[in-house]
Amino acid sequence: MPIEKFTTLISECVPLPIENVDTDQIIPARFLKATTREGFGENLFRDWRYDKTGKPKEDFVLNSDRYSGEILVAGKNFGSGSSREHAAWALKDYGFKIVASSYFADIFKSNSLNTGLLPVQVSESFLARLFELLDTDPSIKVKVDLENQLISILPDGPQENFEINTYKKNCLLNGYDDIDYLLSIKAKISDWEKRMVI
Repeated sequence: MPIEKFTTLISECVPLPIENVDTDQIIPARFLKATTREGFGENLFRDWRYDKTGKPKEDFVLNSDRYSGEILVAGKNFGSGSSREHAAWALKDYGFKIVASSYFADIFKSNSLNTGLLPVQVSESFLARLFELLDTDPSIKVKVDLENQLISILPDGPQENFEINTYKKNCLLNGYDDIDYLLSIKAKISDWEKRMVI
């Protein structure tokens, strides 16, 4: 799954106001046998989306016609637990490009950035306001501007800056994974090597 270039996204949101969502809830361990990144989206939040017979649970947000979009708005401490990168793969494969929360587990954040999924960490007050607005009006949209590191509730709601590792920001803006980045500076590496030869 190649990394897509990311600059700005405007989208509706899917709210998941649950705190301490761990990676086993995002993608249960029994679905981790595949070695490629494709196909995990169908089992995203599997045990919350479906009952034991495989029937969709009507009260779970991903099964609701009320919400849609490429931004998942999650409760505090999203992605805790084991370090499985499959959690980020499942979210990306399902169609999410951004997860917004007031706190992410560090390893989940790293895995997300490596997958091309942007974790946007906001203040608890901003998150609470976003949940409140989504509950009132599911059609509201959020704009995420990676270049300026700004998240805004449209059309005239609150906005806030977010932090991101400079290297990972550059990779997302250009659609690079780590190897793509090294290839992009191949000439500089070669020049450095020539200068270092004694």
